Amino acid sequence: MRIAGKEINLRNLKKNDAISLFTSANDKDITRYTLLPYPYTLKDAKDFIEITKRNTRLKKAFELGIELKETKEIIGMNSLTNVDWKNKNAEIGYWLGKEYWGRGIMKEAIKLLLYFGFKKLKLERISATVLQPNLASAKLLEKSGFIYEGKLRRAILRRGKWYDQLCFGILKTELRK
Repeated sequence: MRIAGKEINLRNLKKNDAISLFTSANDKDITRYTLLPYPYTLKDAKDFIEITKRNTRLKKAFELGIELKETKEIIGMNSLTNVDWKNKNAEIGYWLGKEYWGRGIMKEAIKLLLYFGFKKLKLERISATVLQPNLASAKLLEKSGFIYEGKLRRAILRRGKWYDQLCFGILKTELRK
């Protein structure tokens, strides 16, 4: 699967993406507010690629690499997970290699994934959660059309510290053109 954008493509991962996935993900600043382990190893990347293939085949999740068009390298991930076909909803998750922050790449990736989720998968709702200190991610979701829905207090224990989880959602009818 490939979803074409202006500067990026979203696409299924291939075995030979393991090195670029490992290179982009192995950063403390990226793993701080994500579920990625640190250090992130080449084995982690290879295992993740196999998991994404299985999840896509079973239609449980659609985990797509963010491919920079100019280099064809994977520079991050954008996913629809916890797909609930009965209730037509899913959760979005994402991360981007640090050197690409602040360039509008993730905003484009989220827009492409929302289009895919609402138009192709026929979902009605897509949710997202952000750990409390990650205000940049919360602002990105709001700029992408998500609505802040509330806070789950002390919901996540990460590296020995409790974090509140901020909850966001967007409905199919709220998708901007």
